[in-house]
Amino acid sequence: MSVFLTLRFPGNPQAMEQYAKDNAEKLQSIVEAAKRHGLIAHRFYGSADGNGILALDEWPDRQSFEAFFAEQQAQIAPIMEAAQVTGQPEAAFWEEIKTGDAYGWGA
Repeated sequence: MSVFLTLRFPGNPQAMEQYAKDNAEKLQSIVEAAKRHGLIAHRFYGSADGNGILALDEWPDRQSFEAFFAEQQAQIAPIMEAAQVTGQPEAAFWEEIKTGDAYGWGA
C-alpha cells in the first residue's frame, strides 16, 4: 500500500510559482529523480492567505521518499529559498483507512 506525504511550510506561493516558471528545467530534473525513486504523484498547493505552501506526494513507501530527498536536498534548497520559506517543513506520512466511503481519485 502506498503512502501519502504532506509537507507544509511557511512561504510565499506566488514566489514559488514564479521560480517554477523561470526554472522549469530544474524542477523537471527533480521530478525525474523522484520518479526514479518511485514517485507516484506530486502536487504543490498555496494557502489561500498566501503564507504557506503544501507539497502532496504519493510514494510506494516512506523509505523511497527519504532516499529521494537525501539525494536531491541540494537541488531542492534553492527552490525553498526562492519561495521565501521561513521555517522548517512539517512532514507527515499517511496511509489510507478503509472506511467504505471512498469517492473520486479512481476509488
